Amino acid sequence: MTNRRVIPPMTPTRRAAGLLAGLALGVAVLAGCSSEGAETDCGLDACTVTFDRGVNAEANILGVKAKLIGAQDDQVTVEVAGEQLTLTTGQQAAEVGGLAVTLDSVTDQNVTLRVARN
Repeated sequence: MTNRRVIPPMTPTRRAAGLLAGLALGVAVLAGCSSEGAETDCGLDACTVTFDRGVNAEANILGVKAKLIGAQDDQVTVEVAGEQLTLTTGQQAAEVGGLAVTLDSVTDQNVTLRVARN
């Protein structure tokens, strides 16, 4: 005779509690993004930030502040995690504070960066 432990199925209450805990965690992670003069689209390990040009634009993403300092042609200066970076479209990612920062695009209206955890 074999003694096997039988695991009872999850009750609806436990299942609902687990679902709510997972949703709360997801909202907490995504709520870590905020901005002024910018639009953010964040996932677990990366954010795309679109800064409006001509305004004092900044965003708090992945636990750090990103700020647009200036833009000219296809080159921009940003401050990420307290460090200034000069980026060019198509350039490899610049690393700062455990993050990889890439300039996706520059237009007359906005500047789009991708910031990802390394």
